[in-house]
Amino acid sequence: MAGIRVTEVDWLSQKNGAAHHTQEYPGPELVVRRGQAFTLVLELSRPLKDQETIIFTVETGPQASEDHHTKAVFQISEPEVDKTWTAVEEAQTENTVTVSIASPPNAVIGRYLISTRVSSRRKQNDRKLGEFVLLFNPWCPEDDVFLDSEEERQEYVLNDSGIIFRGVEKHIRAQGWNYGQFEEDILNICLSILDRSPLHQNDPATDVSRRHDPIYVSRAISAMVNSNNDRGVVQGQWQGKYGGGTSPLHWSGSVAILHKWFKGRFKPVKYGQCWVFAGVMCTVLRCLGIATRVVSNFNSAHDTDRNLSVDKYVDSFGRTLDDLSEDSMWNFHVWNESWFARQDLGPSYNGWQVLDATPQEESEGVFRCGPASVTAIREGDVHLAHDGPFVFAEVNADYITWLWHEDESRERVYSDTKKIGRCLSTKAVGSDSRVDITGLYKYPEGSRKERQVYHKAVRKLFSVEASGRRTRVRRGGGRGLWRDDLLEPAAKPNITGKFKMLEPPKLGHDLSLALCLANLTSRAQRVRVNLSAATILYTRRPVAEILHESHSVRLGPEEEKQIPITISYSQYKEDLTEDKKILLAAMCFVTKGEKLLVEKDITLEDCITIKCAQPGAPGEGLGPVQ
Repeated sequence: MAGIRVTEVDWLSQKNGAAHHTQEYPGPELVVRRGQAFTLVLELSRPLKDQETIIFTVETGPQASEDHHTKAVFQISEPEVDKTWTAVEEAQTENTVTVSIASPPNAVIGRYLISTRVSSRRKQNDRKLGEFVLLFNPWCPEDDVFLDSEEERQEYVLNDSGIIFRGVEKHIRAQGWNYGQFEEDILNICLSILDRSPLHQNDPATDVSRRHDPIYVSRAISAMVNSNNDRGVVQGQWQGKYGGGTSPLHWSGSVAILHKWFKGRFKPVKYGQCWVFAGVMCTVLRCLGIATRVVSNFNSAHDTDRNLSVDKYVDSFGRTLDDLSEDSMWNFHVWNESWFARQDLGPSYNGWQVLDATPQEESEGVFRCGPASVTAIREGDVHLAHDGPFVFAEVNADYITWLWHEDESRERVYSDTKKIGRCLSTKAVGSDSRVDITGLYKYPEGSRKERQVYHKAVRKLFSVEASGRRTRVRRGGGRGLWRDDLLEPAAKPNITGKFKMLEPPKLGHDLSLALCLANLTSRAQRVRVNLSAATILYTRRPVAEILHESHSVRLGPEEEKQIPITISYSQYKEDLTEDKKILLAAMCFVTKGEKLLVEKDITLEDCITIKCAQPGAPGEGLGPVQ
């Protein structure tokens, strides 16, 4: 009898797409999720005989092997319970066989080649049926990325647009972002990001074999979305100069960026800042099937010297001394959270994991961050993988201000330990509203539990009891900070101060505000106030000084006074960046040697003038509208 072969295959793309929640992917190839069966109809050159069966081979990666779990050979049989590839016959007509194929829930994700042959006495070559793409499966309870809420799966896997929050703590603004994970060619580009990674270039077989693990895949993506150590997707720029590229503020989605990188033969796209990196990484991870969201943290610490405090050095006018202040506090910072199990840490650390593609600090020699368990951050378990101390500091570092004297001595100035990590925000499930998730990252600021966790984190990081013994933390430039310096707060001064806007800060207008000082004691006090203001980037890096003045104030017992401040448009217009931000500082010196630093971030608002033509009054202006 003549040999038998598969002559045609029907991929049943519509049926499989609906069952696997992949019908939005536009490409011609089948896209399915692991741990779940998909159906193929095979047309044969003649009917199968009783002793004949169809044998399938699936393989992924350049050096597929069964040892690496990147290749599997299996035949039509009864369903099996163990975690292997299986094929079960669903129906048979004279010349067709309908087969249900299932991958294990821990299968390697990626593009697979599937081939068939029929077992018979005649020697036969495999016939290539074609390629399909296998993704992570948040719908499969046995998959590490399983998410037990259909509403959340719709939002964090299937929603192709979202909201990213930016601005300052007191003025949070929403920006729409098109993730576009189902747009033309995006899936192919996301898979090629993994293939461009140095991990793959150095050892393709091992790299592909590890793509079953969301920890490994997400960490590789975190490194590849920025372009510091590799030909990654986006090049960062924080100096306010965007020549030869696009300003980060002008991107509104990931699709144009990913297409540009791919079509430009993997040349990094200029330019990105934190929300751009987070938007692109959200696209890639959702595209690959990992539930992911974008999170914004206001007053976000960048703890360069890894001592869980942000040490800011200022002069007598409250101006940040950049050459001394290695640490910084950004007005806001944006990262991602992805949902998966932590097989490496244990089930109590499952759930949301912080991933950050913004190139801030190296992790094991590469600019990437995470995955760090959000639960571990909240509990102060900073010793666990990956990058726990850095993420903990971003949301819960103590903000410590040091007055740097001309003789190079320093003095601690009263400032707020509650300043860092405010209003952690993400888009709500099913709506565009903002949800505050600060409670997932830390206990309430000022609570006993929050201080206990902070001290626990310090102990874990430095492996000493925080009380009693002193551990020196070396800083660049040869300076050292003692741990008990950091844990003991500066004395609270007998005055309070805050800046108050007298008019909304409108771009193109003079700024009118006041420094409000209050005497908390029943005796008179003299206060010398040194005021400064500078235009800044959103990272709070100063660009140019625009105000520098001193005042002397006498405060009677429990008296409050205001010092009026005006910054004219001509003072700031030349030095304002696209971020439209100004930082105002007042260093207050009180009679008894106490010191207070008061700061305010101002974001200037664009004004729109609407002119309405009315009968008898053509072109009459209605004035500025906020």
